[in-house]
Amino acid sequence: MFKALLIAAALAATTLAQAQAPAPAPAPAPKPAPAASSAAKKELVAKILQAQKPGFEMTARRVVEQPAIQMLQQASQVIQQRLPAEKREPTFRELQADARKYVDDTFPQVRDQTIALSVSTVGPLLEQRMTESELRQVLAVYESAAFRKYQGLAGDMEKALMEQLAQQARPTVEANARALQQTMAKRLDAATGAASAPATVPLTGK
Repeated sequence: MFKALLIAAALAATTLAQAQAPAPAPAPAPKPAPAASSAAKKELVAKILQAQKPGFEMTARRVVEQPAIQMLQQASQVIQQRLPAEKREPTFRELQADARKYVDDTFPQVRDQTIALSVSTVGPLLEQRMTESELRQVLAVYESAAFRKYQGLAGDMEKALMEQLAQQARPTVEANARALQQTMAKRLDAATGAASAPATVPLTGK
């Protein structure tokens, strides 16, 4: 009993001293330690990366296609402004064929590079930041029949959306693009003292 009273008194004295002393600055929160690695985790990560392969391929395709899309857009403007009407569509079709050949030649290389890089970039990130239990849950999602079916529909879903979007957004985009071009032309005229003829900015070469 006496020992318990001594302990209680000591605790009370300590509490009083802490109340009178200025509160120390809070210590910075420790960074979470990376999850431990294991052979099982490495195997799970490898399976997840394999399941993500269609997504990596889509990323590679976007990287490859973006320059071609930009060049076709720029070429479309040049064609509309500088070529007679009867030469516009045939010329643009030839440029589209050149762009498709570029994509066909370039995509396989960039696809392989993307998949290889995923092993050295995404793989270690998953292995360090996720536990084995979490990786198993992620893999279960990727391996489910419903999710695989959903992934398989990605191309069709994007195509359906883009077809309707191109039809509905085209008038707005063209009108605003023409207004922008006229505004920029006026600004350039004011800066250079020249007079520029207004031109349209179509979305395609047709």
